Amino acid sequence: MKDHLDARLSSAILTATDSSHLEVVEVIQDLWSGYGQILRIELDGASTVIAKHVCAPSAGNHPRGWNTDLSHQRKVRSYEVETAWYRHWSHRCEDNSRIPRFLSFERMGSDVLLLLEDLDAVGFPARLRSVNSKQLEACLSWLANFHATFINSEPTELWETGTYWHLQTRSDELKVLDDLPLKQAAAEVDERLKNARYQTIVHGDAKLANFCFSKEGDQVAAVDFQYVGGGCGMKDLAYFIGSCLNENECERRESELLETYFSFFREALAEKHPHIDSTDLEAEWRSLYPLAWTDFHRFLKGWSPGHWKINSYSERIARKVVAKLQNE
Repeated sequence: MKDHLDARLSSAILTATDSSHLEVVEVIQDLWSGYGQILRIELDGASTVIAKHVCAPSAGNHPRGWNTDLSHQRKVRSYEVETAWYRHWSHRCEDNSRIPRFLSFERMGSDVLLLLEDLDAVGFPARLRSVNSKQLEACLSWLANFHATFINSEPTELWETGTYWHLQTRSDELKVLDDLPLKQAAAEVDERLKNARYQTIVHGDAKLANFCFSKEGDQVAAVDFQYVGGGCGMKDLAYFIGSCLNENECERRESELLETYFSFFREALAEKHPHIDSTDLEAEWRSLYPLAWTDFHRFLKGWSPGHWKINSYSERIARKVVAKLQNE
């Protein structure tokens, strides 16, 4: 990983922040498949900002071998979407769906530079590999408030269908899926999620790793909006729960977690969109929760058949969904 910036990037950051000197404090991470880096930059020996520098590689380096043109185009588009999100949408997020404040955007040829607030510096320094009930509740509150904020929004300049695993962008993975009943049901599952009467903006990659926590763990902020777009909020919820709980917890706590999410959602919707029938919306989304879980399970089984998230709980949900669709 590089620990320095070239002259044009340094100049762009100094100009955007009205600073005279910068230093790369930390390379936070390389972007997926070698598409750039996320850096922590210190300005004038004082404050820090986050720089997300996107530069598409000349050759793919996907860790699971998906180096196709479709995969490359999806990634390039994802950074365009994230830029549009921060420039045109992010200001609508309030403290109860906290995200980094957008500072600046620069395009230099095929490169993109996003400057964002450093969440570590404003009270969200913790990254967690597992969560307790308080931390889990904070994330469910974030998701509920985020979805309520953007209910019935048209995803202009974002993904028409949010999430990175939806069927339209994952034809390669569907082709190699060897679970034939799930493969045959994939299009119907996708259609039912896309045709839900109540749509919102989904984060699209709402895994535990994309949440930043306060020291006390009772407040969270979210990052990584490459796959933000239209969809049913249950896609985020199912994906998030599966990212931080094992299969036994997912099954044992399913009712509890759904009720926690919807209690936050009802409160947020009443405040932000009181004209919307929350009872009707909740009934529809609860019925779509197992379909959202099945949708991600379909992608995972085609993308990485040995993945740890493929478990007996997910298999049971998917089989029930497939059987129900076959019987209708």
